[in-house]
Amino acid sequence: MTLTNSYFFAIFWPRLKRNRFALFGGCVVLALFAVSLFAPLIAPYDPDAINAWHVLSPPSWQHWCGTDELGRDVFSRVLFGARVSLKVGFVAVGIAVSIGTVVGLVSGYFGGLVDATLMRFVDIMLCFPAFFLILAIITFLEPSIWYIMMVIGLTGWMGVARLVRAETLSIREMDYILAARCIGCSNSRIMFRHILPNAVSPVLVSATLGVAGAILTESALSFLGIGVQPPTPSWGNILTSGKDYIEFAWWLSLFPGLAILLTVLAYNLLGEGIRDALDPRVKR
Repeated sequence: MTLTNSYFFAIFWPRLKRNRFALFGGCVVLALFAVSLFAPLIAPYDPDAINAWHVLSPPSWQHWCGTDELGRDVFSRVLFGARVSLKVGFVAVGIAVSIGTVVGLVSGYFGGLVDATLMRFVDIMLCFPAFFLILAIITFLEPSIWYIMMVIGLTGWMGVARLVRAETLSIREMDYILAARCIGCSNSRIMFRHILPNAVSPVLVSATLGVAGAILTESALSFLGIGVQPPTPSWGNILTSGKDYIEFAWWLSLFPGLAILLTVLAYNLLGEGIRDALDPRVKR
């Protein structure tokens, strides 16, 4: 089902806006985009500015979310941390969706030995626990945000491949695909011009949910100290500094933790809402 303008305004958008949880998730996602874009204007302090006179200060009118062990403003660091987390989420999911879409299209369209070979490779990849595979790869690389994005993307494409393959298997037998073959369209044209636009719905849902997973993975890696490295603010490494002072500086763990919770929840709600809006079997 192609998400054309007429379909969007006639069916998809009315169904989506009736889902209040999905709208809440969408509003939060848009707010996060705005915060990321305008963080230098919104943040009251430089996120890397050290202030020895306000070390581990609790939340106040001067520092809304308190300060950390170096006197840096936590609110400003959380705002700039949103930039890092969203960048990782979107780039990693972009890599995963690109690989998974191509593999799924090729596997579902050609079938036979090609399908069997690619799907067995997918099965092998799924046998490895994703997070531990990422840990193993990151261990041999220099800690860098670009390596993190690449590794998360290269280890997260298997689900997209299976979704696209399933859609391709059903679409390739339709009459308009047979007609395209009869008039001499190449395989690549059929796959990317005729099949892919009609198989994009589950990919859109998977990508939305995948952003939440990528943000969680990046936060976990940064928390363990092998992700985004200080002084670059990330929700994960802010939590890392907070664990050492959890008994008397609760704000160091609370506010970045709430940011991760709200972001992941928003993307999950939006993804579920998009899936329901695109599924004609769901009655609303």
